[in-house]
Amino acid sequence: MKYIKKKPAVLLLQDGTIFHGKANGIHGFATGELCFNTGMTGYQEVFTDPSYFGQLMITTNSHIGNYGIKNDEVESDDMKIAGLICKNFNNGFSRDGGDGDLNSYFVDQNKVVISDVDTRAVVRHIRDKGAMNAIISTATTDITELTKLLSEVPSMEGLELSSSVCTKKPYFVGDENASNKVAVLDLGVKRNILKCLTDRDCYLQVFPMNTSYEEMKQWNPDGFFLSNGPGDPSAMPEVIKEVKKVTADGKAVFGICLGHQALALSEGISTYKMHNGHRGINHPVINLATKKAEVTSQNHGFGISEEDIKSNKNVEVTHVNLNDDTIEGIKFKNKNCFSVQYHPESSPGPHDSRYLFDEFVKNINRK
Repeated sequence: MKYIKKKPAVLLLQDGTIFHGKANGIHGFATGELCFNTGMTGYQEVFTDPSYFGQLMITTNSHIGNYGIKNDEVESDDMKIAGLICKNFNNGFSRDGGDGDLNSYFVDQNKVVISDVDTRAVVRHIRDKGAMNAIISTATTDITELTKLLSEVPSMEGLELSSSVCTKKPYFVGDENASNKVAVLDLGVKRNILKCLTDRDCYLQVFPMNTSYEEMKQWNPDGFFLSNGPGDPSAMPEVIKEVKKVTADGKAVFGICLGHQALALSEGISTYKMHNGHRGINHPVINLATKKAEVTSQNHGFGISEEDIKSNKNVEVTHVNLNDDTIEGIKFKNKNCFSVQYHPESSPGPHDSRYLFDEFVKNINRK
């Protein structure tokens, strides 16, 4: 492969720490909260996951781009990360079925990439100091200028982002003659979640995040699904108010990630900003009912309060993270509702958690 000479680039953290690298993608800069993902594969699905909107992604795997991109392996219409930080960025690819190289994809998506960074040192730094905002630049390495730009970036805490990635008008997915009708509240839904539901004989109407319960109810759905998405769940009071109405309906409700947090907030359980969050495809979770462990895909920077659950007699913990004992799943004892903090539609296990979609369909048909 022809040697490509790369221009210098820089990563500046909110606490003033500086890392140097090389430029890829477009000429420019990008800002957002730093987060790292430990997955060795699936980078295209990660980059297009709406839950990552507004974040700078650090990939801990040392090689990115080896197998290029494939046009149908996306979770949304376009790339959602703010920018990418990696160690080795491959400008070619070795995949027979690939549709293109990763750098061309980033250029087409108007995104900045900074490579040749000591990502191990970056991850160790934010694991110690916690998640923080940062700026990457391939346009200038002037730290004074970049510091000024970074100072204007809002904190992820208190930031509502779902409205930036959700659908703007309702749409249908699946076979209209399917056995079950499910209203999907789109907070930043991934395409594979919708596929997992339609594969289980569900016909979906996907609604914007600001849709009222009354509007969804007019369609007469058999169940409600609350999707994943980006941002701080506590910054969505109007959504939480509608979710509370949804849970009082009596129909089956299933929430994933942001939907899980919204479900918890609707029951008076508070959320909190995690030190770093969970992002990767190898997080172990135990199902407390079956005592079986699941290898799960995760992407969240907020969690729900264990103390609030202990004082709420109507909420039961169903799943716990085996790394740090944080809450990964709940169900309501007095309502037909449950949720998980991880992504059962993903396939790291490879299908350890797909049963949750089956449980939802069972709950829909429970008399």
